[in-house]
Amino acid sequence: MLRPKLPDIPTLPPTTVTPQQVQAPASSAGRPVVPYVGVGVGAVAAVVVVGIVLTALLAAVAVSAVSVAIAAVVLRSLPSSANKR
Repeated sequence: MLRPKLPDIPTLPPTTVTPQQVQAPASSAGRPVVPYVGVGVGAVAAVVVVGIVLTALLAAVAVSAVSVAIAAVVLRSLPSSANKR
C-alpha cells in the first residue's frame, strides 16, 4: 500500500549556553503561603454567595413593591368606579 513519507527533521545549529547567576529565594517571615491561598478562595466564594443572596433579596423586594402598587391602584379605583354608576 501507499505509505506517507515523513519529512526530514532539520538539525538545529549548536548553541552555547552561558551560565546565569542563581539568586537565593527571599526568605519568608516563617509563615507558610498555602493557608493564605485557601483563605483567598474562601473569601471570593463568600463574596460571590453574598452577592447572589443580596441580588435575590433585591429582586424579591422589587416584585413585592410592584404587586403592592398594583393592588393599591385596583383598590383605589373600586370606590370611584362605584360612584360613576
